[in-house]
This record gives sequence, C-alpha cells and structure tokens, in this order.
Amino acid sequence: MLIAGKWIDKKDKIEVKNPYDDSVIDTVPSGTPEDVAAAIEAAEEGYRINRDMPVHERIGILKGAADIVEENAEEFALTIATEGSKTIREARKEVARAVQTMVISAEEARRVVGETIPFDSMPGSENRVGYYFRFPIGIIAAITPFNDPLNLVAHKVGPAIAGGNSVVLKPATVTPLSALKLCRALMDAGLPAKVLNAVTGYGATVGDAIVADPRVRMISFTGGVEAGERIVKKAGLKKIGMELGSNTPVIVCEDCDLDKAVELSVSGAFWAVGQNCIGVQRIYIEKGIYKRFETLFVARTRQLKVGPQLEEDTDMGPMITEGEAKRIERWVNDAVKKGAKILTGGKRKGSLYEPTVLADVPPGSKLDKEEVFAPTVNLYPVGDIDEAIKKANDVNFGLHAGIFTKDIEKAFKAIRELDVGGIIINDSSDYRIDMMPFGGVKNSGLGREGIKFVLQEMTEPRVVCFNL
Repeated sequence: MLIAGKWIDKKDKIEVKNPYDDSVIDTVPSGTPEDVAAAIEAAEEGYRINRDMPVHERIGILKGAADIVEENAEEFALTIATEGSKTIREARKEVARAVQTMVISAEEARRVVGETIPFDSMPGSENRVGYYFRFPIGIIAAITPFNDPLNLVAHKVGPAIAGGNSVVLKPATVTPLSALKLCRALMDAGLPAKVLNAVTGYGATVGDAIVADPRVRMISFTGGVEAGERIVKKAGLKKIGMELGSNTPVIVCEDCDLDKAVELSVSGAFWAVGQNCIGVQRIYIEKGIYKRFETLFVARTRQLKVGPQLEEDTDMGPMITEGEAKRIERWVNDAVKKGAKILTGGKRKGSLYEPTVLADVPPGSKLDKEEVFAPTVNLYPVGDIDEAIKKANDVNFGLHAGIFTKDIEKAFKAIRELDVGGIIINDSSDYRIDMMPFGGVKNSGLGREGIKFVLQEMTEPRVVCFNL
C-alpha cells in the first residue's frame, strides 16, 4: 500500500488471482481501518502541499506520469489482462486511454478558472468590484471497480491532482495491481509524498472506513447500485459522485446500415466479457428487419473466440470470478424456465461463459430489468421507434443508449425522448472518449465523470469582493 509516500507491506495478505485459471499472480496487503486513518492523516497534509503547488508543477507531474505509462504500455497491459477479464488486445486499448486521461487532466489543470463579477449591477454596490476563483476542496476518496482497473483510477486520481486536492484511493479488491502501478508512475513523476495514498483491502473494512471519515470531502465511486446506496447512508455531509452502471438499450431501425448495426452491436455486447457499464444489453429491432438482424447477429457472435485472455487471438476472456459466471448462468437458466429462448451460447466452463444471445426474454426478469454485467444480450422485435423508446426507458437505469438509423428525424426523436445521459447515433452504446461528460440518470448515478466536468465537482468557487 502507499501511505504517506511509503510503500507499506503487511503480514495479512489478499491474493490477486488470474480469473482464467484461478492461479495466484501476486498478493497485496489486507488493509485495516487503522491503515485508512493513517492514509487520511497523510492526505490532510498532502492536500495542503498540492493546494499550494504551482499549476505548472501539477501539469508536469501528470504529463510525466502519462509518459511513464506510455513507455511501459505493454507491462501495464499485461497487468490489466492478467489480474482482470480483458483480453490483451482490450487491455492495450485501456492503457492508451489511461494515457489520454492523464494528459487531458494535465491540460485541464490550466483551465480551472473563474471570472469577474459585476457587483455594480446591484444598486448600492457601485463602488464594489471583484471576481471568483476556484479552489480545491480537500481529500478525495477514489473507490474504483475491477472492469477498468487502470483507466477508471486515472479518471479519479488525475482530475483530483489537477485541481489541487489529495487522494485516498481504494482500488477494487480483485484488481489492485494496475492501480498501484499507476500510483508508482505518479510518484516516479515527482508527485510529492502524501498527496496520493492507496489502501488495499476489502470494501467492508477499508471502503467503509474511508467513506465514513468526516475529513474526506468528496467520494468518487464507480460500482454497483447496492454499494452506492450503502455509501450514501454512511457518507455524511460530503460531496458524492457516482457511476452505478446501467441496463443499456440499442434501437435498430429498418432504414439502418444493417451490417454496421450488427458488427458494432456484437462488439458493444461482448467487449470486456460484457462487464461494461455501457455495454449493449437490450436491442430493440423494428420488425421488418428483425429476422435478418437476428440471423446475422447470431452468426457473428458465434465467430467470437473465447479463451485465455493473454492469447492474441482471443476475442473474449473469462468473467472476473467463477462466482460471477455462475451468477449469470443462474440468471439465464431462470429466464429460460420462464420462456426465454437461447439463440446461441448459454454454457459455462469455470469462469468462462459463452457469448449468449437470447430472444423472448420475459418482461420483469433479471435479464430484462437488471444490469447483467455479463456476456449476454437480449433481442426484442418492436413495431416502430415509439415502442422502442418506450421499452428502452422502462428500466431504473439511464446511462447510455444507441440508435442505428439514417433518418435524422428518428435520431432527434431518440435524442429528445430517451432518458439517458448519452445517446450514440449509428454506433452501439459502448462508445466513450475520456474528455466527454459521462454519467447517467435514475439508478445510473450522480454527477458526471470526464476530466473537465469532474474538476468542477472537485473544486469550489470562492468570491472576492473589494469595497473601493
């Protein structure tokens, strides 16, 4: 663990395992509330250090860390693919994105600006002039998930440092190694001790202690709805930013480029084993092209190679644990008992679960209403775009949606009426660049990620007024 600029080991360990074969690849310390207290105490001083650091020095550190990650990209990718579910090809893309996230954080550090205030617009204030500027809020708690173990850490740590804050990081228990490598890169780039602290351990032990501490001024969390609700209840009076996943719809209209819709929707459904908050889960296809879409979609899905994530030709690796693979197996079997039809897939071997396409999924089943976070996708025929939009909105999530159409009026109808945080036209929902505002509505979370936008949450305006 990284506490007060020192790398701390402990006798109590947590094994980090390769999800493909359950082999132990490393261990990390099993943190305690006492470790959290030490990290937060260090972060209090780290906040004062970073708050007073010139912006150009923060920029240099963030760019330096980005350079280190880029120079060691293959090593980072191997770590991501070994401790997590992503294939080596997917992991390389995550590393490239993490470099971009750190670079954008450096760029946005120089754009944390204020503006003048026309105090004389109020009668009686003719002799007053002033402005506001933005200042860092203090200690940021960053709690990150397993599915993007490097880039989602960068999305929290990068902006926090750019804005002049300090950080206490709690990486996912099952994928902590990528996060710790990024911490080391930042330290090697010259980040002062105590600005960034990382405590490894279990959520109930380490996470709860971080969340409940009143010295923490903001919690930036990515994870599940239930964990998000627990955090809100424990947090007390502090800022909260949360990305809590989704049950993502895609609409396929009769006028679309069918081959494009199939190819991109297959990719969107099974990227990172479907363990992806904006991955395609429900596809609503207009009836005139439903059968053709279903045939092409199933055929393309069957071409995906499932296997060890480190093999170059593997398209889809294992789920994060065998327990998760068993969970989705139960969900699918339950849906089938209630009338769902498996068009392809549906079989499990250890932590591997085949890419699975279903039809006739019963309304209200878990596959229909909940976030599956697994390699399954449901196909639904619909009469028109109105029916598709109504059904797409009929869940308690709203992160992203996709629509394939050549009709600009249909596109704008979807833009107006889909109850989501982002709408992707002529692509699957699974599209994001790291500078855009990213977040959702309903149970999909609170606030927005994206460096520029989260920096607004990680800083506050301070008014300055002169009475001349």
